[in-house]
Amino acid sequence: MDAFTLMIVAVILIVVLVLVALSIRIVKQWERIVVLFLGKFIGIRGPGLIILIPFLNTVPYIVDLRVITTSFNAEQTLTKDTVPVNVDAVLFWQVYDVEKAALQVKEYRESVLLAAQTALRDVIGKTVLADMLAGRETIDHELQKTIQSRIEGWGINVLSVEIRDVVIPIQLQNAMSMQAQAERERQARVILGDSERQIAKSFEDAAKTYADNPTALHLRGMNMLYEGLKTNNSVLILVPSSVLNTMGLGDTTGIIALSQTLKKAKDDSMEKTPD
Repeated sequence: MDAFTLMIVAVILIVVLVLVALSIRIVKQWERIVVLFLGKFIGIRGPGLIILIPFLNTVPYIVDLRVITTSFNAEQTLTKDTVPVNVDAVLFWQVYDVEKAALQVKEYRESVLLAAQTALRDVIGKTVLADMLAGRETIDHELQKTIQSRIEGWGINVLSVEIRDVVIPIQLQNAMSMQAQAERERQARVILGDSERQIAKSFEDAAKTYADNPTALHLRGMNMLYEGLKTNNSVLILVPSSVLNTMGLGDTTGIIALSQTLKKAKDDSMEKTPD
């Protein structure tokens, strides 16, 4: 066999090896490939080892069947009450029909992203700012339904949508902070007023009790004097004469008794104080 023949055989072997290499395709477990024959769809292949006819079979799409996470946002979008906001959200979606995703829409990934962005802007325009800040779960559910309705027929299922952040202008943040502070102060004043009302009611009930029971008033007066006299420091107590009279400590006798009580309390405190 001469050199020319060997060269031809070598070229043929190389071409065969190249064709074999081009015909073999390994598809991963979570992937599916769309196979065309002369531009015509013939089926979905995978996973595992796939044999293709070089130059006749083409693979325009490799579709991932796992859950895909896509971040999207809407910048400077006006809410229903004309407040400009920047909203960031996350979309969780999955392809369940490879044929529809490949044949019904061009570049399904980019199309899903654009559908999510436009749906987010529409939902923001129909929602007031307070509802957007306080009821994110409701907004997420509404946004999920809106996106799903727009990609219906694409073989894609929207699993969930979550709003990550809502950014409002600094001036509006300051105004809302002042409003919240004023609301807290109002609530504090309402609580304080209610407490004063309850205290006044208690005093009123106590006054009625003392009015019908002089003995209870007498004991309460003695207790007030005792509480004032039991401290270690010198205390000047101003006691109404009517109280002294109800306790049987009137005029001079009352003053003498009070002085004796003060002196005894002071002596007792000095005895208890360690050297």
